[in-house]
Amino acid sequence: MLYTTNRPNNTAKESAHMNPQQKRNFIIIWFANLLVAGTTTMIMPFLSLYIETMGNFTESYVQKWAGLIFGATFVSAFLMSPIWGRVADKYGYKPILIINGFGISISIFFMGHVQSVEQFFLLRLFMGIVTGFIPTSLAFISRQTPKEIAGKTLGTLQMGSVTGTLFGPVVGGLLADEFGFQYTFIITAISIATAALLIIFGVREIQKVKKKNAIVYSRIAVLKGIFHHRLLFNVMMITSLIQIGNFSIQPLLSLYVSDLTTSGQVAFLAGLTFSAAGVGNLLFARFWGRLGDQIGYEKVLTILLAIAVVFIIPQAFVTSLWQLMGLRLLFGIAVGGLIPTTTALIRREAPIDIQGEVMGYNTSFRFLGNIIGPTFGGIVSGFIGISSVFYVTGSLFLIAFILLKWTRKYPKQHLEDILES
Repeated sequence: MLYTTNRPNNTAKESAHMNPQQKRNFIIIWFANLLVAGTTTMIMPFLSLYIETMGNFTESYVQKWAGLIFGATFVSAFLMSPIWGRVADKYGYKPILIINGFGISISIFFMGHVQSVEQFFLLRLFMGIVTGFIPTSLAFISRQTPKEIAGKTLGTLQMGSVTGTLFGPVVGGLLADEFGFQYTFIITAISIATAALLIIFGVREIQKVKKKNAIVYSRIAVLKGIFHHRLLFNVMMITSLIQIGNFSIQPLLSLYVSDLTTSGQVAFLAGLTFSAAGVGNLLFARFWGRLGDQIGYEKVLTILLAIAVVFIIPQAFVTSLWQLMGLRLLFGIAVGGLIPTTTALIRREAPIDIQGEVMGYNTSFRFLGNIIGPTFGGIVSGFIGISSVFYVTGSLFLIAFILLKWTRKYPKQHLEDILES
């Protein structure tokens, strides 16, 4: 399949404000993201407990399948993201959001009725095929937003998904205790279906008009273009590193917290500690996006990576829980700006007619980090201890910082020039 793109018309400046329809789309998608992020994370606190209800299993069996079931979604999502991106370039983002929303809803509904661990695994694998609602919504809003305010807008949009992620696990745990696992899956499915209905009836996609004499690029040419574009490729690598850093410590956080406290409420305190990074993310995502609009996304990315290094390594030295929470909050402040800034940067660099495909590859790099992170953290902690995970993760952010600094020393590349060469 072939795709077309136009070289941007530099003489025509975009308005630095959203029109009424764009504002309406943004508000609806913000609430849809809140619903999707909140409800999909509702089932995470009791994943292992749900597996235990399917049979008389050993602890090692449950742990093994919990890891496989958790990661299955990201594996299929990693493979599917560029495909959804290509489809979005041809048919628009709204149909993809609807397919993703109802696909996730149906998957989660049937998860509440599985009879075996294998069935649960297959449904999680299928869910990964249609997972991508939030990255697709980022791409949708990015494409509909003037370049001059893309960072601020994407940062504000991320606040919706982060808010959902913060409260989702807490609400999910409460619902599971009150109504049981099956009803929690049903409630989750209904909530995500509601988000899809909001998209159907509330969002109107503003289609970009393609010129008849547009240059034609193949999928292979686009992929090669990304790999030869220093900035784009390094930003996608950074996207993976962000997710590796976030997910490497997540499965180990409760164990680390238990070493720092004598309280019997380790799970609750671990949840608070993990949420501390989300609070920092929530408070500063919009600020970093707006700053990127003003001084440049590369500069902001460089600053954020440096801040991440400064606040992640000291987490290995803490002697009390409040110190860890404080550092997680500060680390979250940096991480909060990374995803919207990288998305805004890709939106700026990618030609409009292949923007969905390029963002799809970026989403694949993001899911790759989700896959690698937990395994990476487990291996490192198994050999040299949990605290060492912070050292290694910090070094990854440092490598990303050095790569970006190195990339910025070279002359600016234009993806259209690479594609045409």
